[in-house]
Amino acid sequence: MTWLALTLASSVIAAEPVTWNGVRFDFGGYAQIDGVLTDAASVDELDPATGQPLNQVAIVLKRARVRVEATRWIFGAQLELDANTIAGPQLRLLDAEAFVRWPAEGEPLVKLSAGLMRIPFGADVRLDGRDRPFLEPATLASALFPGNFDLGLQLAGGWKHLRWQVAAMNGEPVGQRALPAADPNAAKDVVGRLSAVGQGSVVSFDVGASALTGTGFHPGTPSTKGRLVWVDANEDGLVQLSELQVIGGLPATASQNFDRFALGADARVTVDVPRLGALELRGEFAWAKNLDRGLVPADPIASSRPIRELGWSASLTQALPWGFLLGVRHDRYDPDADAFEFKGASRVPLSQTVATTSIVASWRWERTARVMLQFDRQTNAFGRAADGSPTTLGGTRLTLRLEAGW
Repeated sequence: MTWLALTLASSVIAAEPVTWNGVRFDFGGYAQIDGVLTDAASVDELDPATGQPLNQVAIVLKRARVRVEATRWIFGAQLELDANTIAGPQLRLLDAEAFVRWPAEGEPLVKLSAGLMRIPFGADVRLDGRDRPFLEPATLASALFPGNFDLGLQLAGGWKHLRWQVAAMNGEPVGQRALPAADPNAAKDVVGRLSAVGQGSVVSFDVGASALTGTGFHPGTPSTKGRLVWVDANEDGLVQLSELQVIGGLPATASQNFDRFALGADARVTVDVPRLGALELRGEFAWAKNLDRGLVPADPIASSRPIRELGWSASLTQALPWGFLLGVRHDRYDPDADAFEFKGASRVPLSQTVATTSIVASWRWERTARVMLQFDRQTNAFGRAADGSPTTLGGTRLTLRLEAGW
């Protein structure tokens, strides 16, 4: 056992596979530490609603992940743990799945997986944080699929230039605000992606289409009793009959389910530029209904109407000699394309679009270390002017990230 422990420890450090009793173990891991240098929205104050700091100029452990994969013939399992200090120190299970694949080596023709796994929708959701050229996913991905992982059963595979994934999942991603990684209803979300890939000497591509259909959950409310309330209107400290109010009780309401769906398309084209490196263009689009679970959670029961979400992102990155990379990305996301408000007796459209432009410069040394500097300019339509009318707010942020891994 001592020999085994020493062998596993040395393999983890060196990131080399080790075989024991016919089982092959592969190890990996990385840590990302962010330092926010400037943030226009940062305030040295606490949020009165949550008690959390409003200061954003801070050092944060964004991700510290350790992964191990064990395989023997066509069978395997993988486990990934994540630690971070985003909302205080926390350690959580991120990826835990068992799988069977055929053939055992190379690109599997068919692979069946079960457990906690990445949601097979689009490109950004499926991309690991270590391989992402920008600090975080686009707003579209983080709003519809917060946390990127969910519990489910997935069938995937590939043949020649085709790749496919289809999964039945709980529909409650690990990063959503309410009931993360839980399942409040019996219905399952069916989600999948079909793509075509090509690899040439100069140009390569990956073009895919994704879809989701499922059922969301609106929680019911318990019954409440009537209450007697005193409002000291004249502030004299004396109870008067005119200051007493009776607030009637409310009956309980039952929980309800609602339909939701999403359609998406994504494309990536990579061109090998002589003397420089890979020039990569990415684009992604999604149209959804009642699916937002990260930014403005969609609840058509509470709003008495369906909620349509629209979003897209486009990016361009250019690899440079000696491990350098430059990139720019723009993304837009509207959590409610049919939002409106009343001005007098008139109903007028209300935009809630969030738009972000990101510029990144990075340097990578093999797979061991990376330094990233990213500037973000974000505008959102959730603000209000002095007269109470909707207005677009702008904000900027400059972030430095240090990454190390094996």
